[in-house]
Amino acid sequence: MKFLNALQPLSLLVLRLAFGVIFVAHGYPTLAHRTSAVHTMFAQHGIPVYWVYLSGALEVFGGVLLVAGLFTRPVALLMAIEMVLMIWKVTPPASYLRVNEYAYPMVVAAGCFVLATTGAGVISIDHPMFEARGGKWKAPKAAKQGSRS
Repeated sequence: MKFLNALQPLSLLVLRLAFGVIFVAHGYPTLAHRTSAVHTMFAQHGIPVYWVYLSGALEVFGGVLLVAGLFTRPVALLMAIEMVLMIWKVTPPASYLRVNEYAYPMVVAAGCFVLATTGAGVISIDHPMFEARGGKWKAPKAAKQGSRS
């Protein structure tokens, strides 16, 4: 199983890329097309229109950040929360046994939760900034000297 352990950085990269592409692909039409069916769907479920734009912006910019591996933990947590809210407000199941009604957002929420708890991995911008230093972000020395003046 050591071989599979060696693939963990690659698996986190693949997970980030997959979710990043999915979120950008779903968020961009929401922002680009003002008369989209998403507005109608949100209105039918009693969700204010501004949530359409908030959700679209989160999905587009969050998806880009996931692909880059930048601020992965907080972005993935926000995405997981958004997917749980999607299950709760937009696609509430008639019964918990009817998993096909909420399977897609459930899988995306679970995957985003995994990214939020494990981090972006070695192949990311986050790794040298946050994770390689024990989880604490430290400003470069030049920035520290400039702030003292």
